[in-house]
Amino acid sequence: DVQLQASGGGLVQAGGSLGLSCAASGFPFKDYAIGWFRQAPGKEREGVSCIMLYDGTTYYTDSVKGRFTISSDNAEGTVYLQMGSLKPEDTAVYFCAAGRFVGLLENVYEYWGQGTLVTVSS
Repeated sequence: DVQLQASGGGLVQAGGSLGLSCAASGFPFKDYAIGWFRQAPGKEREGVSCIMLYDGTTYYTDSVKGRFTISSDNAEGTVYLQMGSLKPEDTAVYFCAAGRFVGLLENVYEYWGQGTLVTVSS
């Protein structure tokens, strides 16, 4: 069975940092892309960042460029999202997803994990 387990969410003050992890199993990890998405209260889910695991190509949505970094440990089947200079508007439930193609659109991804809540206080 495919499993995607996101973890690392929590409460942090504005300007602080937080790291999320996505542990994946049940599919050929290096043949896939992993995307991070987030959904804030009352808003639609949006793509935050993604990585193509076989070559490390990464993409970021404009609002997080320079503040967030996505990386992977292919041996461990885990993707990380390091978030810095956090803002209250980064508050959301963060999800990781896996798909054959890399991108920031939801329909690119086949498998989804449960979310982890990130709350940034002002």
